[in-house]
Parts: sequence; structure tokens; C-alpha cells
Amino acid sequence: MRGDTRVDLEDGLTRALAAVGIERGDVVFLHVDFAALGLSPEDDERWSATLLQILKSAVGDTGTLLVPTYTFSFCRREDYDPDVTPTAGGPWSPTATFLEYFRRQPGVRRSLDPIHSVAALGPAAHLVDDVAPTCFGAESVFDRLKRAGAKICLLGLPLEEATFRHHVEEFVGVPFRYRKLFTGRVRQAGTWKRRGWVYYVRILADSGFPCGERLEHEARCAGVCRSAPVGAGELLAVDASEYFSFTAERLGRDAWLTARGPAGDPVQLERDRVGAAPVPTPPLPADASMIEMVDALWRLPRDIVSSGYDAALSALGRQVPMAIHEYRSGRECWSWIIPERWQCHEAYLETLDGRRLFSYAGHPLHVVSYSLPFDGIVPRDELLRHLHVHPTLPDAVPFVFKYYDRDWGLCCTRQTRDGLHDDAYRVVIDTSFALDTLKVGEVVVPGESRETVVLCAHLCHPAMVNDDLTGVVVGVEVMRRLRRRPGLHYTYRLLIVPETIGSVAYLSDHEELIPWMKAGLFLEMLGREEPPSLQHSFAGNAEADHCFALAMAAAEPAGWTGAFRSIIGNDERQFNAPGVRIPMLSLSRVLPPEHPDWPYREYHSSADTPERVSAATLARSADLVMSMLETLERNVVPVNLFKGELFCSRFGLHVDAYANPEGHRALFDIMFLIDGTRSIAEIADACGVSFAAVSEVVDELARVGAVRLRRQGEA
Repeated sequence: MRGDTRVDLEDGLTRALAAVGIERGDVVFLHVDFAALGLSPEDDERWSATLLQILKSAVGDTGTLLVPTYTFSFCRREDYDPDVTPTAGGPWSPTATFLEYFRRQPGVRRSLDPIHSVAALGPAAHLVDDVAPTCFGAESVFDRLKRAGAKICLLGLPLEEATFRHHVEEFVGVPFRYRKLFTGRVRQAGTWKRRGWVYYVRILADSGFPCGERLEHEARCAGVCRSAPVGAGELLAVDASEYFSFTAERLGRDAWLTARGPAGDPVQLERDRVGAAPVPTPPLPADASMIEMVDALWRLPRDIVSSGYDAALSALGRQVPMAIHEYRSGRECWSWIIPERWQCHEAYLETLDGRRLFSYAGHPLHVVSYSLPFDGIVPRDELLRHLHVHPTLPDAVPFVFKYYDRDWGLCCTRQTRDGLHDDAYRVVIDTSFALDTLKVGEVVVPGESRETVVLCAHLCHPAMVNDDLTGVVVGVEVMRRLRRRPGLHYTYRLLIVPETIGSVAYLSDHEELIPWMKAGLFLEMLGREEPPSLQHSFAGNAEADHCFALAMAAAEPAGWTGAFRSIIGNDERQFNAPGVRIPMLSLSRVLPPEHPDWPYREYHSSADTPERVSAATLARSADLVMSMLETLERNVVPVNLFKGELFCSRFGLHVDAYANPEGHRALFDIMFLIDGTRSIAEIADACGVSFAAVSEVVDELARVGAVRLRRQGEA
């Protein structure tokens, strides 16, 4: 670059900064492309120092400069160290020389954002400190720029390259973008920490491709975007707050303004992009048995958001009236984010001479659920780091999922893994991620009261039966029976969900129902011969805790109980969690936690097949659930209408103390606890007798007018 050209550029930039309104004390965020100004690559480093000096002069000692130092580390499955990870540049900056020069200057601070980090120098450099774990959301650097009244400048770049626009798009909620969680490690204070970061990504369908030309044209015409020539290019500037309001208003009128378009249903656009052929709904007779439902649905690839899950839910919806709630990928549900739909098109492991060792077509568990795509030849050592086997079953394929970790992985039997002796293998995993909707099935049987008892089971374990298709079919059968039962007091609601995230989605979307949810029961692993196990709620002493335990003791005396989270862990956690506190228990047929095969030998493996469950056990499980619900239905508080010890012989309630001393004592034990403060279940627990025994006495007392009955909580 000739000396006079350099001087011209320096003078031109100084004048341009003044022309677009950059003043001393300003907070300025700068995107820069030297090439667009007519500078050659060899000029970059020399010009970087000059540019920084000019910018410092423009904003003065009281001003602050910020530049993008984006790395996309988590997107690339790389660790991020704000001190050393270099700027990637990306489409916003075809040359990262100035950005790297800037971030290495003394006193520069850099944000911990492992995708869109920002470096800052000046009194307001704290804008990049302690940012929220989001690229463009609340308390991101871009959100703070808006509130700080910053000015966004683009040197040699069009306005559409200003990343700040994505902050506005997220605030407005444009249909072609959605929140996506990325995970990885960030180095902070000398320590590597596992972090999650939310990136407002776009759909990959052509319609969602970024296009800011129309917005820029309107911003220029409205005077929101100011410009001044610099060299072969120009300098643009917008006030962050003004530009935010302007863009939000325009997007409110046309939500696709900043995308290529044409507008369309983003979910369908994404399905078309990845060629998502829907899985056919399996045929079932109108009133299928539980075993028939298992046989039809178990093999489907029922991942948490998938066509296989949707097909299974659709089939169940034909067995009992069902509403299906849909939650779009990226939707925030309390602290959770709905993931994308995942589909495996093909996957296999083969030797370098083409001998296929196993494939997804052979069994869907051969691929880690939500595995990233991968295609390449890998050394044996690297393959083994991504190859999972079952911890105890040498001839079974394990079920492994990485819903929120970005990695690729395969699964096989231990026998197959131990036979891998070649130096390298070929791995092919053809998977796709796409915007779609997570689905929750809801079956409601209304009762006299708005108070609701919730049954819940998850449908999302592909090609497995006991965990937890058995819980689902038992739930469907129970709802059928409840629909035929007259005079229900409580309303009953069955939720069929993808594990964890489905319950969170439903509860966060129906917060108004939570106060009416009196109790719950999670149904899982109900097809094996083990005695039933009842895991109590977090509270441990709710009405349902007493009733369900008494019912199990009467129906299946070999059953056993445990405290919350002591037997098994599943969606009952979401119902019992802080801010919710619905007393949901869990019913299963599993081995005790101290057993070496806990919860059962075939758990989370390809060996969990229909042969491992029986129709008789499923029927007993449904009977047990019904007895639990019947006990809760019949549990009332007897309020005494008598004073003193009741004259039993007068009312025909006498039990001969000589002929039946235990019965006589039990009768008086029960009556002495009837004072309007205890329910039937509580009295049964206190006396150590069955619910039925107490209920019989209370019914007789009510018949002769000695007591009146009320529900717990009623006056």
C-alpha cells in the first residue's frame, strides 16, 4: 500500500467516524473487513495498529471499544479458553487479523461465550463480564449493548452482517430460528468447567438463509443507518437501541424480513430438507390387549423427538381418546429447552475391506440416540472411545443416549467389541437434526372434582419393552377401566411423554393445573415377575403415600416400598421438584438397589424384548394400579357425631371380646381415632390394620348416623 493511500484511508476513516456520529465517550462495537476497503492481506497487520489508534482517538479515554472474537468452539466440539482460543473470523469477518490484534492488547477483556465471544477495551469493558449462557438472549453482550446505548459500526461490511440483528430476532421470536443448546468445556480462572450455551440457530432449509438486504435498505431510507465513504468501501453506524426498536417493528410486520424466504411452516420446511419420511402408524385392533400393543410398538425407533415416537403415540391415540400437545424445538420450558428431532438414516461399522460388522438397520440401538453424523476411517483406539457396550451382558447391545451432548457414538455387544483387532475401521453415521415438535399424549377421565390424579409413563426408549412400554400400556388399560367406572370423585389424567423433557414441557405449559394435581403415580417396568415396588413421593406422607402403600400391601403382600429416589429415578422427579411439589409416587417391578442386576438384568439393552414380559403380570399391574386409585377414591375423613365411647351394642356394632379379642380391640382402636382429624388411610396406618377393615367400620358408623364423611381439606 502506497504511503499516500494509507494517509488517505486514515484521514477518510477519521472523517467517516465523525460523520456517522462516533463521539468521545461512546461505546462502539465494530465489525471490519479490510479487503473491502481495498487493502491487501499483507497490509492487515500494519493497518490493525493504525485502525485501533484511530478508534481510540475517536472515543477517547472515556469511550469503550468492542469487537467480535467469535470462535464457534462448541459448534465445532472444541474447548474454549478465552485467553488463548483464536478468533475464527467466520462470515462476519473474512480476515481476523485485526480482531486477533485487538484481543491481545493489554487491558482487553473477553467474554466467556464459547460461540460468539466479544473482546472489549475501555471503561465499559465490564459489558463482557459474567454474561448469561446465551449468545443473543437476555444478558448477552448484545443485550447489554442495547441497554448501554452502544453504537454498532461496520467498516467495509454491509449492515446485514451485524450480528446484533440476531439478538432482535430472538427477542421477537422469528419463525425460522430457534434456541439450541450446545455443550462443552470452558476454561475459567484456570479451571476447565463443563458448560451449556444457547445459540439462536436458523433452520437449514433454504428459506431460512439469512438475508438482511431488505432491512438494510429500509434502515438507510429511514435514517437509522448512517454511512460515510472510506477507501473503496464505507463505514456504517447504527445506534443499538434505535436499531433494535426499528428492526423489532419491521419484523413484527414481516417475520421473514431477514430470511431468504419464501415464508412457510418451518417444521415442514425442515422435514422436506432432511427427507423425513413418517413412520407408518402400526395397525392395532380397536380394543387391543396390552400384549398386542407391546408387540406392535416395541421395535419402533422411539427416540424423544422422532417419527418413531410419533407413530407409536398415534397408534395409542386410537386405543383411548387422546389429546396430543406439541412443543416446538427451541421452546424454553422453565430451565429446559426442547431439542430437535433426530433421525438416523443409516449407520454401520465395517472393516476397511468392506465387511460390515453391525448396522442401524440390524438394530436401532447400534447407534447412540442423538449421535452426531460421522463418516470416516478411524484408528481402533479412537473407535473404542466412541463404542459403547453393556456393563454386564456380553451378548446384548446397550441403550446409550446423548440428548444434550454433541458427540458421535456406536453401540455393540461386548463380544463384537472384543473381536476388533484391526488397526482402523470405517464408521458411517448418517443422522440429521431438524426443527420439529416434541409430543405429549394426554388422556383425561373427568370426575366430580377438579382435583386431579396424574398417571405418567414414558414412551421414548426405542426397541425396548419393559422400560418403559409396559408402563405406557398399563396406563392405557387403567384409563379404559376408569372410563367405565361410574361415580368417580377425582379427575384422572394420563400423560404419555418423552422421558423428563416431556413432563417438563407439559407442566410448564399447564401451570394453572398444578394446584389441582392432588397426587400422581409414575408407571414403569411393570411387565416382569418381580414383586411390585412403590417409591414414595418427596413429601413421603401425602394422602397418596398412605393410600397407595395400603392398597399394595392388601393386593400384593410381597410388594415393598422405598423413600423418594431410593428405588428408581424417572419423571416423578419433575412432579415432586421445587416449585411444583405434586406428590407423585412411582410403581415398578424391579430388583432391590442392592441386587447386582438392579433394576433388572436386561435393563437398557437389546435383550429387553417382549419375551421378558407376560400378559399375566401386566394384568396384575393394572389391577394393582386400579386398587390404589380405588383406595384413594374411598379415602375420606370420618367426623364423629357422638361424644364419649360409642355404645356399640345399641347399634349392632358389638364384637365379642371373649370370642374375638383381636377384633374387639381393633374395633375400639379404630373408633378412638375417629375425631375428624384423620382419614381412613391414616387410621389404618396407626392401627396396623387394612384399609378395608377401617373402611368397613366407618361405613357402618355412617350407616347408623354416628359419623359424617368429608374429603381431606374440606370443612
